[in-house]
Parts: sequence; structure tokens; C-alpha cells
Amino acid sequence: MVERGRRRRDQRGTVTLMIVGLGVVLLMMAAVVTDASAAYLQRQGLDTLADGAALTGADAGASGEEAYGDGLDADLRLDEDVARAAVAAYLHRVGAYARYPGLTTTVAVDRTGQRVIVSVRAPIHLPLHVPGGPESASVGASGAATVGVD
Repeated sequence: MVERGRRRRDQRGTVTLMIVGLGVVLLMMAAVVTDASAAYLQRQGLDTLADGAALTGADAGASGEEAYGDGLDADLRLDEDVARAAVAAYLHRVGAYARYPGLTTTVAVDRTGQRVIVSVRAPIHLPLHVPGGPESASVGASGAATVGVD
């Protein structure tokens, strides 16, 4: 009978240790889910921003001169400099640089000259820091648009 009591005393505190361990694991999981949600929401916002910028760039970059000279069957060519200026104006107009501090953009017209491709990237502030996780992170998105003649 003495041995039974001794075994009980030896195992005391194990449940407390397991509960504390489970609590730490649950807190880390909550932090990961919170940070992943913040990153996802920022990427969605950057997606919308890139799409709007690409549409604006494609619209402004298409002069339509081909339609007047070659008829409506001609493909519209985009002026890269005009598209780049339109994208920059759009980003300033919608307040993208204030909403996403550190925002960087690239604007390009593809080889065919018919599609504007806009890529945006911004650093993200993660609400919670998971031990062993990155100190800083960034999120990016791309959008592309073409203008056609119907």
C-alpha cells in the first residue's frame, strides 16, 4: 500500500505540465492563424489594387491610332510610357502609398504590346509574432489587362 501512495506522489504535476503545454500550442496556433489572415487580407487588397492599376494603364495606353489607320480588325498597341504614367497617377489617386507604406510597383507591356502587367509589393505588419517566424514579411500581387476593339 505504501508503494501506491508513492506512485501517486511521483506523478503529481504531470497534468499541470500537459495543460500548460497544450495552452502554449493553442496560443501559437492562434498567432499563426491571425498572422495568416492578416497576410491574406493584405494580398486581397493588393490584388484589387493591381487589377485597377492594370485596367487604368491599359485604358490610357491604348491610343487607338491603329483603328483609324488599319481599320477595326487591327490590334491595339499600348504605349508603355503612357501606361506607366497612368498607373502611377491611379496609385496616387486611390491613396495606395498611404494605405500600404513601402509599396513598390513594376509596370510592363508584354512583347506583343497588347497587355499591361502591373506587379505591386508591400511589407506587411503581422499583428502577432510567432517565435521562430520571420521578423519581416512582404506580400505581392499582379494584375494584367488588355484593350480590344469590338
